[in-house]
Amino acid sequence: MAAPQRPQRLCILIVDDNVDAAPTLGALCEHSGHEVDFAYDGVTGVDAARRLRPDVVFLDLALPRMDGYEVARQLRADPVLRHALIIALTGSAGEEERERARAAGIDHYLVKPADPAFVESLLRRKR
Repeated sequence: MAAPQRPQRLCILIVDDNVDAAPTLGALCEHSGHEVDFAYDGVTGVDAARRLRPDVVFLDLALPRMDGYEVARQLRADPVLRHALIIALTGSAGEEERERARAAGIDHYLVKPADPAFVESLLRRKR
């Protein structure tokens, strides 16, 4: 009988200027066995993504220095990063924002505070 497979450890980048909320999401991801890194503005987020090559990016849309829509566009334009799962995590639930997010290449749109069980289900799909 084959040994059970261990779940894949994902590299997750959280780009959020809320220095209180980002670590909470990071702790949830780390508790599930994933590697987590943080960036607190859009420019730093793009730089970190290029350095880390994350599997998943949680992305606030209202960021200083470069908004999350532009971060997503830059990640999608990079051949190494275009297949990363990008999950918007934002305070706005408007349909216009959701459409802008889709157009920028964002895969999922979650409104803060996100349901931890749903976040974990998205991560399981990426494995």
